[in-house]
Amino acid sequence: MPDSLFTRGLLGLAGLVGLSVGAGIVFAPVAFHATSGIHLGSDVNLANEMRAAGGPILAGSLFILAGAVRHRLIRPALALATLLYLSYGAARLVSMAVDGSPGQALVLVAMFECVIGTACGLALLAHRGSPARKDV
Repeated sequence: MPDSLFTRGLLGLAGLVGLSVGAGIVFAPVAFHATSGIHLGSDVNLANEMRAAGGPILAGSLFILAGAVRHRLIRPALALATLLYLSYGAARLVSMAVDGSPGQALVLVAMFECVIGTACGLALLAHRGSPARKDV
């Protein structure tokens, strides 16, 4: 059952969300961050730093999407999705504790990251004991 439609759908969702976030940060960082009330201005160094952070999100999300399609990639894709989403969610929670609460959009993003990361982690635990099979 771990190789279920739910697991593949979860990976698809995690991959598509990450893909849109990564692409937004890499290709349109000013506009992307403005949707959360963050104004980057015209600082070239800050734009460079933002685009660089989007690259790993974009690449990781492509791998996560591959896991939704290729059976042999399900486990590593679930592990990557768990790591990616829970690390972002946890870092946002640390920021909230240290810096104070951000705008509502970023609080909702943190909640989404924690929920998706936890769901991927639980799916990974469920998948851990399943027998390997040939890719379909």
